[in-house]
Amino acid sequence: MDSSDVKAVSREAGDHPALETAARVGYAVNGLLHVMIGVIALQLAWATSKLTADQSGALGALSGNTFGKLALWVAVVGWLGLGLWQVTEAITGSFETPDRVKAAAKAVVYLVLSWTAFGFARGGKGDSGKQSTDFTRWLLGAPLGVWLVGLVGVAVFGVGVYHVVKGWKRKFLADLESDPGDFVEVAGRYGYIAKGIALGVVGGLFVVAAARHRPSEADGLDGALHTLLEAPGGKALLTVVALGLIAYGVYSFGRARHADV
Repeated sequence: MDSSDVKAVSREAGDHPALETAARVGYAVNGLLHVMIGVIALQLAWATSKLTADQSGALGALSGNTFGKLALWVAVVGWLGLGLWQVTEAITGSFETPDRVKAAAKAVVYLVLSWTAFGFARGGKGDSGKQSTDFTRWLLGAPLGVWLVGLVGVAVFGVGVYHVVKGWKRKFLADLESDPGDFVEVAGRYGYIAKGIALGVVGGLFVVAAARHRPSEADGLDGALHTLLEAPGGKALLTVVALGLIAYGVYSFGRARHADV
């Protein structure tokens, strides 16, 4: 089978109604995840919360009851479908190389999310912050480790800037095949900007971890949101970002219906 055959098979798979439906479910599940993280972040700002404000905290909260466990199994299927659909987009070669790389990167993210949700659905546990810290510790121990961790931080910061620009200029509308309506568009703009700010702080923490040679500084999204809380006007700042994450979730629900898949 040559490359043209692989692309043809991949294109056919990507256009299959079952995979398209699974991808849309994946976007909806992504919306639920961001809404839950946003709610946890609001609790962090104004009350107390035993949950971490990241994916492990949100998935852990779902695993605590029967309905939540059912939602986790739906998440496994949805993120798996979305990840596989992104794989087909990366293979087909019907667009420019940067977009193919972006599709491949998204495929990895969604497949990892599916695997993580699978672990929680089976009754397991996880800690995204600890995983980030352990990864940073491992990377710091490698040759040129400080530079590698710094590079990761710069890359994540760049992704954050990309989200802010995408939200501000409404470029996310290009991902949709139909008009989602003003409400979803406003939610998407606010959500992308807020998520970009959060990712920018995550990237900054990796840079700090590299500069100080302290893996504990890079503890993921939960650490980034705690950093915002500790800043001047932290409660208000974290509230704005938390509501933005919820808005991103609302946009993701709209994307589940209007996405160009």
